[in-house]
Amino acid sequence: MAAQESGTTGVPAVINRQEEVVSSNGAAAGGQVEQTAQPQQQQQQQPPPNAWQVIKGVLFRIFIIWAISSWFRRGSTPQDQTSPGGPPRVPSRNLFPKDTLMDLYIYISEQEEFTEFNDTSALLWEQRDLVFGDWTSGENGDGCYEHYTEMDTSEHIKKNGSLYVHVYFTKSGFHPDPKRKGQYRRIATAHASRMLNKYKRRRFQKTKNLLTGETEVDPEIIKRAEDYGPVEVISHWHPNLTINLVDDNTAWVKGAVPPPLDQYVKFDAVSGDYFPIVYFNDYWNLQKDYFPVNETVEKLPFRVSYCPLSLWRWQLYAAQSTRSPWNFFGEDLYEQSDEEQDSVKVALLETNPYLLALTIIVSIVHSIFEFLAFKNDIQFWNSRQSLEGLSVRSVFFGVFQSLVVLLYILDNETNFVVQVSVFIGLLIDFWKITKVMDVKLDRENKIAGVIPRITFKDKSTYVESSTKVYDDMAFRYLSWILFPLLGCYAVYSLLYLEHKGWYSWVLSMLYGFLLTFGFITMTPQLFINYKLKSVAHLPWRMLTYKALNTFIDDLFAFVIRMPMMYRIGCLRDDVVFFIYLYQRWIYRVDPTRVNEFGISGESHLAQTAQNNTPSENRTLPENDKPIEEKKND
Repeated sequence: MAAQESGTTGVPAVINRQEEVVSSNGAAAGGQVEQTAQPQQQQQQQPPPNAWQVIKGVLFRIFIIWAISSWFRRGSTPQDQTSPGGPPRVPSRNLFPKDTLMDLYIYISEQEEFTEFNDTSALLWEQRDLVFGDWTSGENGDGCYEHYTEMDTSEHIKKNGSLYVHVYFTKSGFHPDPKRKGQYRRIATAHASRMLNKYKRRRFQKTKNLLTGETEVDPEIIKRAEDYGPVEVISHWHPNLTINLVDDNTAWVKGAVPPPLDQYVKFDAVSGDYFPIVYFNDYWNLQKDYFPVNETVEKLPFRVSYCPLSLWRWQLYAAQSTRSPWNFFGEDLYEQSDEEQDSVKVALLETNPYLLALTIIVSIVHSIFEFLAFKNDIQFWNSRQSLEGLSVRSVFFGVFQSLVVLLYILDNETNFVVQVSVFIGLLIDFWKITKVMDVKLDRENKIAGVIPRITFKDKSTYVESSTKVYDDMAFRYLSWILFPLLGCYAVYSLLYLEHKGWYSWVLSMLYGFLLTFGFITMTPQLFINYKLKSVAHLPWRMLTYKALNTFIDDLFAFVIRMPMMYRIGCLRDDVVFFIYLYQRWIYRVDPTRVNEFGISGESHLAQTAQNNTPSENRTLPENDKPIEEKKND
């Protein structure tokens, strides 16, 4: 029995994690490598999320949060600065006016509250004669200053201890130490602190080869899993930090600062004015640059920079860095994973601006097409009266696919949002069964005499036509291909891959097989179309929207870095859709085909012709008489 990463069997483009995952060689995801672990080959390596998928997810989340915020704020009234219940709220001013001469003090401590101002070893950097709002000084003429050092790693830090940075801005001539009576002044000192190291959760799962009982996982990882359990919290370090002083002189009103800016604007309790806004900017610190702090790390490199920051850029950073206020279900809900955040940042840094703008526009169009495809799919099955020409077995196979995906992501402990979305999709597939079959409860023949038995019966429009014969024939031919492929993939997974148990092996084997060969299940409908020489029964609106999305995926699959299997998946979907188009071209008009409302073209033409026939030319029933004979009688 061994410990192995949970991420190696994750669902591509489905599983979303906040925790850091650990590979079989002990390497942290995103390039963070344990210095004591030996390299091992990862199994079932899943591709990282690409920028194309990430941008779609970000836009969707922004829309949801905006909609919810607008709903809850709809009934609120604006804050009255001249409330009759108390004194009027006077707009405040910045305690550091423009061009204020100031000094910067940065201290490093293992304590969250800093008081050791006399300890010279705690002072990391002292920069004097800075000018508030100065954008032209510094080495590069942009108002920025930089300091680099390598700090010794104490035993406390090596054992998952915390390290804090304490930043003080004082007006020139003052000191941040409150004990210096003549040199300290409260309204002349701006202070902010934060923890420098970042804690990440590392998950271990016990896996092995089910036939031999052996594992290729590093013995060091096995030992750590036995010592710390299935989840280990490890301290990580990033060598860069930027300290921004916001160049802002806005007349903020206490109690009326909009979120999330209100958590950064600090007001003086006596004067009512606010201190200059100190912001720790680590937005561009990529997760791949973090490295774990353990017993082998003797030095911690640290590059700290000071730069002024404009108000609008600070608002952007604050909005991106603030956690969602609607997170009621845990740490991971409604939050992007670290890999997704890195993908967005890399896309912003490396992608051409025009291509990036095009990506955002097409992402919005892609989301609209996805919604329209879903809407038309529901409408098609909801209004469908005849099943002639439709593959009912494909509907059942779709339920099987959704069930396998749901069980697989539950076994791999994925994000709660992903589990809910897949579960909703499974419910929709179950609903489709009630549209293609007559589902009833048999209360006479109960299971164990208690539970009513569910009975399934083919609809008459499916049985009476030749669709059922062709559907059975198509899946019989398809089984000749699928079952050998499934057997080969099962043997490969059992011989060469490691699993937690037999249950996990079955799920991972089925999921991997469906992911690779799932497109084959689209071929029975092609076979039925070929036999019936018609495509009038297909939901063409839904297919068109899905095809447009596939073409968009094709475009970005060759523009943005993506796994080769993803590109092949887009190409094979295109091939199937082009076959559908070819069938639509050769089977253009079929007046005998019954549509979803149970009406064929011939019956419609006959009914129309009968309605347009003059009354004197219509054939009268045998038991009816002309009007003249009725008068004579």
